[in-house]
Amino acid sequence: MINTKKIIDMKGKEPITMITAYDYPTARIASEAGIDIILVGDSLGNVILGYDSTIPVTMEDMLMHIKAVRRGAPDAFIVGDMPFLSYEISPEKAVENAGLMLKAGANAIKLEGGEPYAETIRRIINAGIPVMGHLGFTPQSVNLLGGHKVQGKTPESREKLLKDAKILEEVGCFSIVLELVVEQVAKEITENVKIPTIGIGAGRHCDGQVLVFHDIVGLTTMDLKFVKRYANTYEIMLNAVKSYKTEVKNKVFPSKDNIFE
Repeated sequence: MINTKKIIDMKGKEPITMITAYDYPTARIASEAGIDIILVGDSLGNVILGYDSTIPVTMEDMLMHIKAVRRGAPDAFIVGDMPFLSYEISPEKAVENAGLMLKAGANAIKLEGGEPYAETIRRIINAGIPVMGHLGFTPQSVNLLGGHKVQGKTPESREKLLKDAKILEEVGCFSIVLELVVEQVAKEITENVKIPTIGIGAGRHCDGQVLVFHDIVGLTTMDLKFVKRYANTYEIMLNAVKSYKTEVKNKVFPSKDNIFE
């Protein structure tokens, strides 16, 4: 199994692959494909549970899905996403919830934010729990950011991102996710920190890339600029279900091959 030291050592040498998966079958596929890191993201709120944001996702939701992913990928390096209000209330609560994620099967946790959460991150790491940072567009702060907006477009935003990235490195994060960040700014951050950056909508110069499993295989129908679909699984599954319905209606299924005698 890969570990945080190996992940840090990959910086500048080998691109890091990360995929967000939420259940047993998708985790099993990601593991068999040799993906470096599996993220159990709070984006399960949108992708799996049908919410319009990640904010309603609970610790109970996350723990259940981490357990399922661990069963599907027993040897994978798994990162659990800390959901809204699981770490903002106090460092003590953050450590407790991060610990629950490790007990559920995660190897590390990810949380959103920079300087305001430096002490919280430090406390989690001091408890022996590796932390992946997350800067740029941070979905849990969607109401403060005014929607899904690309970050780093202004000098002020650029400076804040650079400052926060250095802080995350200094407090001990082993990597940083950069989401919806102007490519040049993501490049500058990557060159100015010694830990890997993993981009999602942050361009070509990060040390790795992450996408959601369901987006890659075409199970979601949203058209996002930073996503590349490698298959159209939604259409394949829809046609399969339609064929099943047709065969049942026409009494074609079950056939002789599907019965016991």
